[in-house]
Amino acid sequence: MSSARVMTPLLLAALAAPALAGSLRYAEDSAPAIVNPLYSTTMAEARVNELLFGGLYADDRDLRATPLIAESATLNATADELRITVRPGLTWHDGKPLTARDVAFTVETLQDPKTLSTEAGRVDWVQSVSVVNDRELVLKLKRPDPQAIDKLFFKILPAHAFASRPVTRADPFRTKPVGSGPYRLARFGDDNSITFAANPSYPKPLGVSEIVMREVSDKSYQAKLLLYESLEALVRVLPRDLAVLQKSRKVELYPYQTNSWWYIGFNLNAAPFDDERVRQALACMTDVPSLLAPIGTGQTLSGPFVRSSPYYNHDVPPWPHDEGRAAELMKSAGFTKVGEYWSRDGQALTVTVSAHKTLESAQEVVINLQSQWRAAGVKVDVEFLDEAAWKARIWKQHDYDVVLAQWSFDRNEDVREQLHSTGARNFGSYKNAEVDALLDSARASRDPAARKADLRKVHALVHEDAPMIFLWSLDSYSAVSTKVRDVVVHPFAYFSFVSDWKMQ
Repeated sequence: MSSARVMTPLLLAALAAPALAGSLRYAEDSAPAIVNPLYSTTMAEARVNELLFGGLYADDRDLRATPLIAESATLNATADELRITVRPGLTWHDGKPLTARDVAFTVETLQDPKTLSTEAGRVDWVQSVSVVNDRELVLKLKRPDPQAIDKLFFKILPAHAFASRPVTRADPFRTKPVGSGPYRLARFGDDNSITFAANPSYPKPLGVSEIVMREVSDKSYQAKLLLYESLEALVRVLPRDLAVLQKSRKVELYPYQTNSWWYIGFNLNAAPFDDERVRQALACMTDVPSLLAPIGTGQTLSGPFVRSSPYYNHDVPPWPHDEGRAAELMKSAGFTKVGEYWSRDGQALTVTVSAHKTLESAQEVVINLQSQWRAAGVKVDVEFLDEAAWKARIWKQHDYDVVLAQWSFDRNEDVREQLHSTGARNFGSYKNAEVDALLDSARASRDPAARKADLRKVHALVHEDAPMIFLWSLDSYSAVSTKVRDVVVHPFAYFSFVSDWKMQ
């Protein structure tokens, strides 16, 4: 059989589909499973949320917090009460007015434990909310927080669009979302595409009349589609495609830094991963630079922050690739080498590594990790889960050994949900009382220097406990057709500045 690639029906269909005037098409490996900011867990879902919904505040181009839905937000003298005034004249996509009651509904829904929102941590600093009138509300804070305005980036939802509470993932809103963002959902396509039409009521004129999300599961075709002018944007370019795209006069590359990092995460409720010596040994069996090299460039990490973060502890080096040290740790945990593999109580150590099907380049990383750990004496199985299985097995049932995944953060770099023993995203069941206290202290601190000191201590402690092997933050490039002008890519949320983009 020839090794040459052939044009698949998917690619042929994509090439045959012309763009409408003013239409911008971008690719996702997999279409979002849900359109509801209460339950977002993937970057594809986050990008859709940026198009459809607005927050009280948003970043400007200098990454300064700037009012969006809010007209203003004012802290009292003791920094424990926040008075918010909603901008006048705002409407939802269905024409109904956006009021302070919608903001209160959003906060209360996020906080309701029956909602089971993955985003609940965004408002867990709020003690209570009271509506003054249609344009004003007051948030009582659990503790003084002079940086509270920087936490007003969560997406606001329309109270009238939900028939009852508690809100659930199955609510019809997931396929009939109503937002206030620059684009409204126009239709779902039979090919899993989603079309977004410009919001005519948006406070500023939009330079792109329509945006279409196209599902292109094979990333090797995405760059081709851009070159063939069947797409106008790639969110992230594969390293192997950079050289070709750089040579094209039809494409402009935009470098951007992401506030995200990859990790190998352990299930601390499952033996032997409840033993930190085993986790540390597996860290020493992992040659992180060799895992990174085939998928791109980036910075290797030793803890839960990117290297440019003020909270990154540069005094803590990454775990070394040191099989001698790994062997010592395995022996101290009661394992002996029997033939090729480490064994305990007559059983060879066998690990299943799970990854999400849509995690870019995950297959290359997992296969190379499997090779490294097998060479070091660990039997390794691999599995790639779809969205439903990932949420059920990993998030809800905690039925796994090890995951390869990534976390992405906004400007606040709040890792509490991932690392606190009560964190909503701590599905690995990590517990350290000192880390909990430091995370609580950092969140409550009014002193930026004290917060930095607390989180650097968290970095050091979590590194030593090794509930995760921290891998890297990737260097990223977006590729956009030269037909699109005034493009600025936000480092945390791709479409944050899309209202400034213009089509020729």
